[in-house]
Amino acid sequence: MPTLPWVKPNPARPHTTAFVMASRFEVRSLKDVPRFFLKSLSAWRQVRKAPGVLGASLEAQLTKGVFFTLSAWEGRDALYAYARAEPHRSIMAGLRSTMRESTFTFWETPVERLPIDWKEAKRRIDEQARADAADSGSAAR
Repeated sequence: MPTLPWVKPNPARPHTTAFVMASRFEVRSLKDVPRFFLKSLSAWRQVRKAPGVLGASLEAQLTKGVFFTLSAWEGRDALYAYARAEPHRSIMAGLRSTMRESTFTFWETPVERLPIDWKEAKRRIDEQARADAADSGSAAR
């Protein structure tokens, strides 16, 4: 299970707040894993140079077809600018058909609490997935 360690491309200004995003992606088939993994490495190279990123990590559970991302940003605008920029934009559009499900969660934290612990991130992802399932269940009624 390769985990790319937390990197800090840009220094955080002391006593500010970071906008954090954690995500979980599950591919439809294990045959999609190599392509998803290679594309995620391209996005990883991009995030390491992105303006406004304070830190990021990636975990790939290759034998399960599950990928986690964790990143902290100067603000929501910096994260969304990265998501809209190439190659991330095209990568995500191209991989959409290979995904079974995905979960995204966002929160703010003082920069002094960076890096975010994976245990905390996964707890928040699980909470968000349960909330999303409850919302979709109530919408289907």
